[in-house]
Amino acid sequence: MTKLSVIIVNYNVQHFLEQCLYSVKKATKNLAVEVIVVDNASVDGSVEMLKEKFGDVKLIENTKNVGFSAANNQAINKATGEYILLLNPDTVIEEETFNKVIAFMESHPEAGALGVKMIDGTGNFLPESKRALPTPEVAFYKIFGLAALFPSSKRFGKYHLTYLPVDEINQVEVLSGAFILFRKVALDKTGLLDETFFMYGEDIDISYRITQAGYKNYYFPETRIIHYKGESTKKSSVKYVIIFYNAMRIFAQKHFSKKNARLFSTLIHSYSISLY
Repeated sequence: MTKLSVIIVNYNVQHFLEQCLYSVKKATKNLAVEVIVVDNASVDGSVEMLKEKFGDVKLIENTKNVGFSAANNQAINKATGEYILLLNPDTVIEEETFNKVIAFMESHPEAGALGVKMIDGTGNFLPESKRALPTPEVAFYKIFGLAALFPSSKRFGKYHLTYLPVDEINQVEVLSGAFILFRKVALDKTGLLDETFFMYGEDIDISYRITQAGYKNYYFPETRIIHYKGESTKKSSVKYVIIFYNAMRIFAQKHFSKKNARLFSTLIHSYSISLY
């Protein structure tokens, strides 16, 4: 039986994808691993590179960009692993990453999903490695700067859980879609990613649904990945602002009361405007 299915959704990041796959290959020693790449109609030579250099990778070629959630679901439906890893193409993992995260999951049957410590290309810790559910209160503290002013506060520092040590294993509410390891039976219980989210927000949604199904999400910093971040959509672009706002609005309408959804949408709209 396949122990781990690694799923990578690619869209015009050939160079990063190649680096990512080489790191994945090094990390698969002594494990039964399948790698599935879903290409969302890239035009940068990604598919040609895959066929030339990574013939053992299972490739799904889409003729249009169906979005991050839908593409991942295509691969999940074909995956045979006991564990499912959603991995961004603009990442590089350590050689022992797979062994360490699977060992943790094996010893913690209550764990439905796991994320790892992420650093950027210059070695700086990425705070989105661990997050709380973005309720209106948590979003308010983030947007109006209280989270930055009081990072050690359990009340104000919830957004990125800045009061938790970055090198300590902890149970968290939300994991980053750049690296989420799922127990397949947990996904069977929660259902797949919500395809209403084209890009962004789906990681918050599935993290929340994992906990609603009775499982726990863990932040596991005993292995690290490099995440180069945002190569497909730059955070300074109008496109990013629109996608980000819509994703957060969808999440609020899905999971919050009407009153809280309206409040959350207002806060996120204010934040989106500030990004210009």
